[in-house]
Formats: sequence, C-alpha cells, structure tokens
Amino acid sequence: MATIKQFEDLEIWKLARALCDDINKISNKTGLRNDYKLYGQIDGSSGSVMDNIAEGFERNGNKEFHQFLSISKASFGETRSQLYRVLDRDYINNEEFNKLKEQTITLSKMIGGFMNYLKKSDLKGSKYKTD
Repeated sequence: MATIKQFEDLEIWKLARALCDDINKISNKTGLRNDYKLYGQIDGSSGSVMDNIAEGFERNGNKEFHQFLSISKASFGETRSQLYRVLDRDYINNEEFNKLKEQTITLSKMIGGFMNYLKKSDLKGSKYKTD
C-alpha cells in the first residue's frame, strides 16, 4: 500500500471532490443555482464530505480521523437525500440521478471500509509517533 502523505492522495477525497464538481456542473446548466435553499444545502453537504475527509486527515490521529470520516459519511446521506429533491424538481433526469446516487452509495461504502480499517489498525496516527 502506498504511503499517504496528504489528504489529496486519498482516493476517497478525490472521488468526493469529483462528486462535488458534478453537482456544481448541474447547478451551472440548470436553474438549481436559483433554488437558493436547495442549492445551498446540496452544495454544502457535498462540500462537507471532502472537507471533513481533509480535516480529519490533518488532525494526525486515527481516532479523530475516524470521527471526521463518520461526519463525512453522514454528509453523503444528506447529499443523497437532497438529490431526490433535485430530481423531483426536474433539475436532473433519472439517468443523471441514478449515476449520482450510485456515486454517493459507493463512496459511502468506501468511507465505511476505511473507517473499519482505522478502527482495527494498531497505528494511532502521526501525532503519536515518538522519534
């Protein structure tokens, strides 16, 4: 396994960033951006996913990272729920919805798997290393 030196190296962060970008592209090509409350909510929750991965990583402790991954995973659930409203308000079609929904489910599972790895790991994080 490659050594991860920064959060940008994490595949889950890269994929969360891509999902956030996909949602932004929808808002640019539809009227979603003018639906201020819904746009603010889905933009915030999708951004929260990648931001919490980054923040947890930067804490340099596995227990804290696990906690932030849990928040990130919950934000995927929130984003997925909001996608239903985006669909119901005709900002996206069923094909776009299903693609985005599958992205959130897949990434949520990946985060869950990473959380399990951290929980079982004997490593505590770089802030606990003694030189």
